[in-house]
Amino acid sequence: MDAGELIEAALALTPEPGGRFLLGIAGAPGAGKSTLARLLVTELRGRLGPDAAAYVPMDGFHLSNAQLARLGLSARKGSAPSFDVWGYLTLLRRLRAHPASEPVYVPDYDRELHEPVAARHVVAPTTRLVLTEGNYLAAGAAAGPGWAEVRAELDAVWFLATPDGVRDTRLLARQQAGGLDPSAARSWVDANDHPNGDLVNSHLPHDVRVITLDAV
Repeated sequence: MDAGELIEAALALTPEPGGRFLLGIAGAPGAGKSTLARLLVTELRGRLGPDAAAYVPMDGFHLSNAQLARLGLSARKGSAPSFDVWGYLTLLRRLRAHPASEPVYVPDYDRELHEPVAARHVVAPTTRLVLTEGNYLAAGAAAGPGWAEVRAELDAVWFLATPDGVRDTRLLARQQAGGLDPSAARSWVDANDHPNGDLVNSHLPHDVRVITLDAV
């Protein structure tokens, strides 16, 4: 499937003005979820108007480095317990409370700061398609408490299946861009990113649409 087909599929899910649809894009680390979600939002805004679609990254609910240290999770950053799943769930429920009269501000994760940042994105009251993406959106209870409730708030979930070798190359480049030397990047990807990906890849419910793209 190419990007054009996915753009058309997202358009087909977008309700008429006055409605709202929450689409989740799941996948293992390095699958290309954020790139795809941003592409779809840009294309839908270009066709339907600047507020028609909005980007809501799950990564904005990373726990801060201080909280990860307090919980002993610094070496497992990116694992399901290293997210504020209940905060993310509350946001999704706010977004479902539509029609809304006020904008909803959405946090993001900053790869230069290595910390979450508040209110980088906004969902307008007139937004019709919300695109949220993250590793654990399809995993449900297998990812731990709260994730089944997250899945229940989404109208549909797409799972982006990307070859392991492609993901590995991307993840190594990501860690080195973040400041790790090649050896430390290799250790991080093997000890953290790949186990997280194994959990995600091994829990695909029947109602999730699996998609593949040559490049995202």
